[in-house]
Amino acid sequence: MSGTTSTERCDLALSTPAGRITTSIEVPTGFVPVTAIVPLGRELAAQAQQLEIDAATQEGRQVSCRQGCAACCRMLVPLSAPEAFHLSDAVTRLPEAARARIHERLEHTRAALETAGLLPGLQALAETTHPVSDEELEPTNRAYYALRLPCPFLEADRCTVYDHRPSACRDLLVTSPAEWCNDLEHQPVNTLPVSVRVSTALGLLWASLRQEAPRLIPLPVALEWAHRHAPERATGSKGTDLLDTFLDKLWRLLSQEFAARQVPPASAPPSQP
Repeated sequence: MSGTTSTERCDLALSTPAGRITTSIEVPTGFVPVTAIVPLGRELAAQAQQLEIDAATQEGRQVSCRQGCAACCRMLVPLSAPEAFHLSDAVTRLPEAARARIHERLEHTRAALETAGLLPGLQALAETTHPVSDEELEPTNRAYYALRLPCPFLEADRCTVYDHRPSACRDLLVTSPAEWCNDLEHQPVNTLPVSVRVSTALGLLWASLRQEAPRLIPLPVALEWAHRHAPERATGSKGTDLLDTFLDKLWRLLSQEFAARQVPPASAPPSQP
């Protein structure tokens, strides 16, 4: 988190089903936008994911995902509102030629989705103020995957926004053979567990600040959504309050994860010594 006001140093410790993660950050004491929490969330998730990778390795299982492997980049990727704004900001900072290529691919994707009759539904999903269950979303996920559309941020099967890619992209790691990912409908893959679900926590944080249901924004319409909702980009609060609320959302999700894995949870929420 960064800001122009004074800061307070916070040493965070967070227990996950795979182990304990820690980090230290400088938290602004003044007002900051909610997008400022995105890098911290991703750092915590990366640490948690490494613990899961280490555990799998000890069991003799290896992650088969490699650079240039882009089979999963044909799936429908959901973003929280803070992530959509964060991605939009990242694209804005790219060189003009790179931005132009991304927008050209977005237009191609938009046209393909419109032809398939999926575009209105994705736009409506981004704008809905009602919670959407996984069961309700499944038909859309399947219809999108059937198109085998490459992610508009892919270029020669490499992510052009890799450092700023959505949490849903970061979360998906498999230990099954990489080629199985080319046919997810008929070849079930073995995925690593996800302890720290940053996108969900960010969605809950946004909902708390905006007093609305969490947003679920499909990646192909994320930039247009961010542009349309530009005035909401400044949504935020005092830095320390923002951090406390985010950690509370994260801890609630972790408690559910402990229960799902039938692992005794840590006795206390995230600490800030």
